[in-house]
Amino acid sequence: MIQFDKVNQLYGSSQILWDLNLNIRSGSVTCVMGRNGVGKTTALKVLMGLLPTKTGEILYEGEDITAWNAERRAHEGIGYVPQGRDIFAQLTVEENLKIGLACRKDKAKKVPSKIFDLFPVLHDMRTRRGGDLSGGQQQQLAIGRALVIEPKVLILDEPNEGIQPNIVQQIGDVILQLNKQEQLTVLLVEQKLGFARRVGSHFTLMEKGSAVASGSMSDLSDELIAKHLAV
Repeated sequence: MIQFDKVNQLYGSSQILWDLNLNIRSGSVTCVMGRNGVGKTTALKVLMGLLPTKTGEILYEGEDITAWNAERRAHEGIGYVPQGRDIFAQLTVEENLKIGLACRKDKAKKVPSKIFDLFPVLHDMRTRRGGDLSGGQQQQLAIGRALVIEPKVLILDEPNEGIQPNIVQQIGDVILQLNKQEQLTVLLVEQKLGFARRVGSHFTLMEKGSAVASGSMSDLSDELIAKHLAV
């Protein structure tokens, strides 16, 4: 469904991605893992069109989207939850969610009830400002906002960073529900190995801006973990 073909990316004179190859299968939950600073977040930003590629191609459903801007990628069904959530603190929960409506092809004006079914706390707090929510609630809001567009692919950058365990559990449940019931393709950067193994069907390990191992989650061996993830 998504393919990176020898993607290179630079910050100024520093190269971050080196001939990165990724293959995200339709209907999979793929966890991208690696030590800090190996280019995981950069890869997601390049996929979303927030950073340019220097060379290489990104294919989405067989089409080259390398030159598409972020708005077009969202309009075509790529939902993105950035690291740090980036909600609008001064807007209400409902106003934050409605921002996603602009990317829907059906021009709907109302937040789908499914969002509140998945995250009931957002319904209860829909008139409160986003900045008044706890970190875990803000993460649920960020995921809900991405789901408003009814994406074909959901991209999550460390969705459990700084989140309390009960909400981590809920986020995992939502990912599994959407993947199994709606065949939603999910791509996430995740540091928590237990969570990755719980929700992931596939993995990719990164080192120095390149993919060094990938496969089914059952193939993520102790040897690979020790070599590429242990600190």
